[in-house]
Amino acid sequence: MSVIYILICISVFVAAMFLILFIKSVKNGQFDDDYTPSVRILYENKAQKNKEKEESTNYKQSKSN
Repeated sequence: MSVIYILICISVFVAAMFLILFIKSVKNGQFDDDYTPSVRILYENKAQKNKEKEESTNYKQSKSN
C-alpha cells in the first residue's frame, strides 16, 4: 500500500513539472507562430483577387440584365 502513495507522489510531481515547463515555454514564446505572418500576405492577395474577380463577374451579369 505504501508503494501506491509513493507512485501517486511521483506522478503528481511529474505532472507539476510538466505544467511548470509548459507555462514557462508559453511565456518565452515557444509556441508563437513566426511562419504564418510572413506568408499571410500571399494568401490574402489570392483571396482578394478571387473576390475582385467574383465582383467583376457579378457586375457584368447585373449590367447585362
